[in-house]
Amino acid sequence: IKPPYFIKFLHYLYGVKILALLLFPLALLYGFISFIRNLLFDLGFPKPKRYPFPVISVGNLSMGGTGKTPHIEYLVRLLEKSQHIAVLSRGYGRKSRGFRFADETANAQSIGDEPYQYYRKFKNVIVAVCSIRTYGINKIREVYPKTSVILLDDAFQHRWVKPGLNILLTDFRHLYAHDYVFPTGTLREFRSGAKRADIIIVTKNDKVLPIMLRKHLITQLKPSPNQLVLFSYITYGEWVPLTNIETTKNAVTPYKNLLLLTGIVNPYPIEDYLKTCNYNVLKCQFADHHVYSEKDVIKISNVFDSILSQSKAIVTTEKDAARLIGTNALVQLAHLPIYYIPIQIEFHHNDALTLSEQVNLLLNKKPISL
Repeated sequence: IKPPYFIKFLHYLYGVKILALLLFPLALLYGFISFIRNLLFDLGFPKPKRYPFPVISVGNLSMGGTGKTPHIEYLVRLLEKSQHIAVLSRGYGRKSRGFRFADETANAQSIGDEPYQYYRKFKNVIVAVCSIRTYGINKIREVYPKTSVILLDDAFQHRWVKPGLNILLTDFRHLYAHDYVFPTGTLREFRSGAKRADIIIVTKNDKVLPIMLRKHLITQLKPSPNQLVLFSYITYGEWVPLTNIETTKNAVTPYKNLLLLTGIVNPYPIEDYLKTCNYNVLKCQFADHHVYSEKDVIKISNVFDSILSQSKAIVTTEKDAARLIGTNALVQLAHLPIYYIPIQIEFHHNDALTLSEQVNLLLNKKPISL
């Protein structure tokens, strides 16, 4: 069978869930290995490292796409006026190795797109990358001893550290309660791993969340009595130009046709947002953390040219913008109107107050003796 037909056949199998069923034994094996690893950490072999200062972890059970970056940013905004904050990330997709602080020489290739986004937005926040979180935390405190809070980005499975507050995110449309372990699904471990969380946040909800739907979602997640379940949604800011096309504050108004350029796991929220704003949206989608190449530039240009309208622009996410800034790809696309749309997180009902109270409890907690 020729490869193209074979690939189409695999896609067909996956579409009817047969491939997922065939891969289920591998999923069980993968999940069992993760289960044994977690069990050893729970028994203290090895013993997770605890710190005498606040450490907050934000992560997920799935393989990305739950909104960790804007939730880390929310915590930064919550704490930045009263605390000396550091954000520590693995720096997924970076070309460097080991520990590194973000500085004026950093870019998405050297530290990863998410840490670079933090660095560009929060100049008073220490941003560092290191795959070994214990080493990273120690290094941050060694160089910046006044650091009072460390936020761990995507560290739910990093059991070497025992955070003071463990926050687990799950996408409203892709709850971990309905997912399966990789490769049958997208989970990194069995659903039971959610029991380690102190707070579960259901992300990317609609702006209006009925009480009955909230209760229904909580019922599906089956939290432990000691776990809080909160609900967040995305708000969108003003468009920011990435290229030197002459623009004004209201320059986006004339555009009716948009090419949505994304390299993230779940681009559906921004697509839905643009459609509700009555834009005609054509998608140009790449893999998560995609590094844009010259070949991609040609593809993007061709797709943009195929839009038969003078009222058109390219719109992308803030994370994609972090990967484009300072690259040859953006230079080659400089003649096109390209914008990114910043996002922030808001919480439903009184959930913002609940989260703030939990963070304050951690900040005011008596330091543990090591």
